[in-house]
Amino acid sequence: MFQGLSEKLQETFKRLKGKGKLKEEDVNEAMREVRVALLEADVNFKVVKDFVAKVKERCIGQEVLESLSPAQQVIKIVHEEMIELMGGASGKILIASKPPTVILLLGLQGAGKTTHAAKLANMLKKQGKHPLLVACDIYRPAAIKQLQVLGEQIKVPVFSMGHEDPTKIAQASIVHANQNGQDVVIIDTAGRLHINEELMTELREIKSAVKPHEILLVVDAMTGQDAVNVAQSFHSELGLDGVILTKLDGDTRGGGALSIKAVTGCTIKFVGIGEKMDAIEAFHPDRMASRILGMGDVLTLIEKAQESFDQKKAKEMEEKLRKHEFTLDDFLDQMQQMKKMGPLSSILEMIPGVGKQLKDVQIDEKDTARVEAIIRSMTKEERRKPVIIKDSRKKRIAKGSGTSVQDVGRLIKQFEQMQKMMKQFSNPGAMGMFGGGKKGKKGKKPKFPFPTV
Repeated sequence: MFQGLSEKLQETFKRLKGKGKLKEEDVNEAMREVRVALLEADVNFKVVKDFVAKVKERCIGQEVLESLSPAQQVIKIVHEEMIELMGGASGKILIASKPPTVILLLGLQGAGKTTHAAKLANMLKKQGKHPLLVACDIYRPAAIKQLQVLGEQIKVPVFSMGHEDPTKIAQASIVHANQNGQDVVIIDTAGRLHINEELMTELREIKSAVKPHEILLVVDAMTGQDAVNVAQSFHSELGLDGVILTKLDGDTRGGGALSIKAVTGCTIKFVGIGEKMDAIEAFHPDRMASRILGMGDVLTLIEKAQESFDQKKAKEMEEKLRKHEFTLDDFLDQMQQMKKMGPLSSILEMIPGVGKQLKDVQIDEKDTARVEAIIRSMTKEERRKPVIIKDSRKKRIAKGSGTSVQDVGRLIKQFEQMQKMMKQFSNPGAMGMFGGGKKGKKGKKPKFPFPTV
């Protein structure tokens, strides 16, 4: 996400840093490049104009031009203004003082409304809530069945009354939630291919009947400025409390995310970043601005780690590391937990300074699957003591895992190097989550090694 914009802005600020002392014309030139970068990212032109004017006004002040590190001051100002542009504070779900909390989901067909109803329910369930999904889309073929299948997948109940009137279904769901101890009701409404009066009338009736605490619009980030126009139309008709921006992982421009708040006044509360049921994140403007400017996103990385890693297993692993008893079984277990955090490339982008180097590193996600296959093809004894794996065993393991003898040998060698490295640390907590390999030869791009923990 934001790949094109991020690269252009970072390149612009890199040139500013090389100038040392800044002049007004240097700032003007940088702002021209920022303007072009934002427009190419499909940000609304009025938003771009206002944003650049604010940044330029602050940057040309004497405290910036005469400071010891003016380029850093400029970056700081852009960072602050970008946070403000995307909404300032992070949006949260308003939880009702008297359950159930009613969340009404709106959106056009194809935006991912039904899927994100389930994702939102899954997120709230992890936070200790007891959600109920409500099938009010009676028009789209298999919409009810889709919600039921997703509900089974995340183990969240789904309320349905077939093709009954959507307003009656919504009202009955509130009664059902009260009777069955569900404290959050998520209503999946019908969408259309485009906004029309029939759709708005139905949504207004549902809103009037259930009086939702949150009205969230689901929009597709990949539609760019159309997403902003859709949000504006729904907001003027129904009064939105927030937006869920889907498919943000597939939109390298991200103009919609940067424009929605400024144009409509609606806060982006959540973003969809993948197809899995846990691929939804709370939208934090400050963290997103840091990612765009190449500053990383350590807080989100920590949160992902806390969600993915088993605390009991972590303590057991620490004991094993202290006693130098770390085996290939433990290594495999750590890899499984890391996979829950998402693609390795997205994890690395959250580490400050690492994202800038990604263009020079080849990350092959298939390496993880290859390593798993190799380890699973070993006996328990071989996993515990890799030193016993000689040529004949390597051939058997390679054949069983569908890899080469060289792949098996390389994994064993890297694992032995990692064990030696671990022994050098008296405090296992000092070790990072990620290991590395040797640098590539001069003139060649380094290939990211088998993932290490």
